[in-house]
Amino acid sequence: MKNLQRIGKQIAYILRHNPGNLKMNNQGYVKVEDLLTELNTTKDILDEIVRIDNKGRYSYDESGEMIRANQGHSIPFVNITFQELKPPKYLYHGTSPDFIKNIKEHGLLKMSRQYVHLSENKITAEKVGKRHSKEQPPIILVIDSLKMYEDGYKFYLSDNNVWLVEHVPPIYIHF
Repeated sequence: MKNLQRIGKQIAYILRHNPGNLKMNNQGYVKVEDLLTELNTTKDILDEIVRIDNKGRYSYDESGEMIRANQGHSIPFVNITFQELKPPKYLYHGTSPDFIKNIKEHGLLKMSRQYVHLSENKITAEKVGKRHSKEQPPIILVIDSLKMYEDGYKFYLSDNNVWLVEHVPPIYIHF
């Protein structure tokens, strides 16, 4: 299991942040065969990692010959087309208490990613927040997403049900 986790982290890094020598298209896909060679692993192991990933981070193309991360890219040329949708009334974002002062001043910023990631439920937001808040319990922010949408902000839903938006101004955040 630890080996699968290690390989899974490598896959996430390669497909979201640094393809290295792998040829990646503007939709974030790389050839499965090339990824397997890079990772020195098998298709069976890759399939298992994709299958058990509880966040649904990866998807194959229709042919099964290409794979990508569904969102979270910091690679500038990757431009995945997401479905624009009307969000639910509220969405959630988990974060560290260390970031609250900055968020109150600037809102939620995408930083090196292409979008701010939001969750439909507090449980998922808490899990995400725990990754950024090791010493203290995470803070769960409530985003007035429907009001943002009505005010002209565009929301997108990724293939693995992560809500995406370019910025969340402080006025729409309940602390």
